[in-house]
Parts: sequence; C-alpha cells; structure tokens
Amino acid sequence: MQNKVLILDFGSQYTQLIARRVRELSIFCEIHPFHKIPSDIDTFKAVILSGSPFSVRADDAPHPDLSAIRKKIPLLGVCYGAQYLAHFNGGEVAASNTREYGRARLQTAQAHSFTHKIPAQSQVWMSHGDTIKQLPEGASCLASTEDVINAAYVMDDDMTFGIQFHPEVYHSTDGLQLLQNFLIDIAGITPDWTSEAFVETTVSRLQKELGEDKVILGLSGGVDSSVAAILLHKAIGTNLHCIFVNNGLLRKNEYHDVLEQYKGMGLNVKGVDASKRFLDALAGEEDPETKRKIIGKVFIDVFDDEAHQVAGASWLAQGTIYPDVIESISVNGPSATIKSHHNVGGLPDFMKLKVVEPLNMLFKDEVRRVGASLSMPQEILGRHPFPGPGLAIRILGDITPEKVRMLQEADALFIQGLRDRGLYDDVWQAGVMLLPVNSVGVMGDERTYEKCVALRAVTSTDGMTADWVHLPYDFLQEISNQIINRVPGINRVVYDISSKPPATIEWE
Repeated sequence: MQNKVLILDFGSQYTQLIARRVRELSIFCEIHPFHKIPSDIDTFKAVILSGSPFSVRADDAPHPDLSAIRKKIPLLGVCYGAQYLAHFNGGEVAASNTREYGRARLQTAQAHSFTHKIPAQSQVWMSHGDTIKQLPEGASCLASTEDVINAAYVMDDDMTFGIQFHPEVYHSTDGLQLLQNFLIDIAGITPDWTSEAFVETTVSRLQKELGEDKVILGLSGGVDSSVAAILLHKAIGTNLHCIFVNNGLLRKNEYHDVLEQYKGMGLNVKGVDASKRFLDALAGEEDPETKRKIIGKVFIDVFDDEAHQVAGASWLAQGTIYPDVIESISVNGPSATIKSHHNVGGLPDFMKLKVVEPLNMLFKDEVRRVGASLSMPQEILGRHPFPGPGLAIRILGDITPEKVRMLQEADALFIQGLRDRGLYDDVWQAGVMLLPVNSVGVMGDERTYEKCVALRAVTSTDGMTADWVHLPYDFLQEISNQIINRVPGINRVVYDISSKPPATIEWE
C-alpha cells in the first residue's frame, strides 16, 4: 500500500479519533506505540504524533527518536506532539497560567497551505496544561487563540507542523479540513482508501498468503465474522471451513437462527453445540477477565477438536477488527490495556494453526461498507455488535444456566421491542445486563426478592466512543413491564445513561 499514514500513539484518549478522521478522508493509516516506530518507516507518506497525558517537561516523558522522520517525511504534532517538537528542537514549553481546556477560537496569523480554507474564528478544542511559550529558531506561528499564542506553527523545513488543539474531535469544526490540508495538499497523498480497493487488495493478498491451504473460521453470526467469511470465500472458495459454535452464551434462539441465516450464501458451515462445555468451565467464576480467558481457552479447545476433523487445515481465521487490536495494546505507561479480547493475541503452540485476520485494520463502520461492496444482505450488515464472550460479560458475577435463561429472555424482549418500534437501526448496540443484586418488590400481594437488570443502548461510529440513546420513556416503561411480567426471577429494570468514556459499552 503506497498511500498510508503513520500515527504514533503517546497515550492520548483521542488517538483512535485521529485514525477515524484520516480514514474519513479515504486515506489508510496505522496506529503504532511511540516506542515502536515501524522499520519500514520510509513507506509512509506522512506521520502524525498524538497527544498524551504526559508533560514534555517531565523526566519520564515519552521521547522517541524521530531522526528517521524529521525533515524526511511530512510530520504533524498534535497537542503533546506539537509541544514535543517544540521542546526538543530548542523551543520553550512551560506550564500554562490559564486553563487551556475546551472550546477556543482560532485566528490565522499568516497565510499558509496548512491553514488554507480555515475560516476566521474557527472553533477548536483545547486539552492541555502546558503551552508553547517560544517556538524553535526558524519556526513560524500560523495561528493563535485568545489564550494560546502558538496554537499552530510550521518549522523551518516546511514539512513539520504543530498544533496545540485537537482537530480530530467533533468540537473542532474545521479539523477535518486541516487534516486534509496536511495530508493531501502538503504530503501529496492520494485518497484511494475505498471499500472496493480494500476488497481487491485483500482478496489478492489472501490468495497469495493462503494458497491451497485449508482455513477454519469461527462464525458468530455478527458483522465482522460474516464479512471475514465472505472475503475468505472469495479468495479460497471451498478451502474455507466455517464453524459456528454454540457457547451457551448466545442470544435466545441465536444458534439455530444463525445457521439458517447462512444457508444460501455459499458458505461451508458446520454447527457445534458446545454450550455445556463452556458453562461447566465457567461455573463459580466471578472475575470478568478470568471469564474472558476461560471462554477463550475453551473456544480454542473446541476449535482444536474441529481442526483435527478437517484434514490439512493449517489456518484459523478470525473476525478481529481494529478497535479489538487497539484496546489490547499497551503503550508501556501512557495507555493501559482496557480489557483483553479472546480473539486477539494468537494461539497456543499445541494448536498448530496459523492465524489470519483479514479485517484487523478496519473499524466497524468500514467493515459494514466492505460488506455492502460484497453485496451482503442488510439483515447481517445491520446487526448490532455482540461481544465475543457473549452473555458471560453481561451477567455480572458467576454464570449459571438459570441466569443465562433469564438474561436471554430479557434481552429478546428488549431487542424485539426496538425492532417493533422502529428504533433498532437508530441504535448502534443494545443489550441487557444482569446485575449481581437482588431487590425487594411486590407482585400481587406478595413480597419478592429478585434480580435487577440494566438496559443499555448506545450510539457510536466504531465503538471507541459512545453516547447513550435517549429512548422514549413510554418505550422504556413498556419494556420494563414486559420483562418484569414475563421473565421469572426479575423484578426491577433500570436504564444505563453512561457514555464511553468514562464508562465502557459492556459492563465487564
């Protein structure tokens, strides 16, 4: 791939948003930790340095060697990145005397292609405690705000830029234009990252990588594994063997519904009911990370058994997508692993299968666009995301068959209610959480002491950030009544109004 951008992550909560904005410009990009600069750096057309919770003035501040990038590849520092470039090139960065957080108005100091088409008083988003007091020798200020003198600047090589605001966030109204100026006008990158181009290059790569090898793919019924299956089928045909495992933690009737769904799509699919195996392994376990790891181990064991039944199978395909990869990477301090993903990180040696992940550089909305370009049915592409560990991480605490039954029934009522009210497509992801608490209730003239569930519905683009959905009160009332009246063991329903961040979409 010729036209690609490298984003060096210094631990900012906004790094993934930078990638999303770059992709919106039809330009491919990759995120790498600041201390792991790719050896093929010369294949990147531009580099962006992210923000960071660190101060460049701190002794333990991230300090990568940029000698292979600086003055050789167009470089843009965002917030910490801008302060880093100024500080380590002879400028002065100091603690700010004013609070530089939130909305600000940008005023261009001089004309330059970097700030071309950015209107006067353009709104930008600030989020920093330090500020650039003095630019390095030869650098020029391009824009300021009321409180920030050097809000944007260019270094003397005219290939290196810094901005103390965040163009990637929604509140920076002309942020996308600024990124376009840098990547397309200055770096000269051709915006050729499209779904059709991805399909063409990925199928070609898979054909070369896999050859005549046989591949096993675990289907989940969701968007990611389904698109991965169609891509692989397009590349290797009948050498793809799809397996749909019932881990006992799927939605109500999903095992049979999903198997029916794949009929007529030309895929070679086998159903494996391993629900007892999973539930037995999870019995008594309450820790969410341990539950994920147990599910991952049993999942691998099941696939190892199935692999032995497919003569000559040498690959395991997975529907891993980019947010899974990002959330499973630690940058040794600036950012931390939020949660492990059971489909990230390879396989144990005993399994003797290599891993292929055709979607591991795509965000969720990009996966859907690729599926659309493959003419996949909207019934599959429009499905809400569902966590790999299934209902195990929506049952807080230990797992029992009775808890699974309760949650499946409550979830089915909620999801069907969204469909019946025409709300399903307005929600990015929805589900029900079974809480580890009992509460007092009254049914008829009798006291009850039963479970509480929390309804969760969010809007998002890729799952990296999410806002709770303002579902109609009468709808919530209706669903609450249905769950309490129809699902034995539940007597209370609450609605989760937390956004991500600070909360995650799933509760565990």
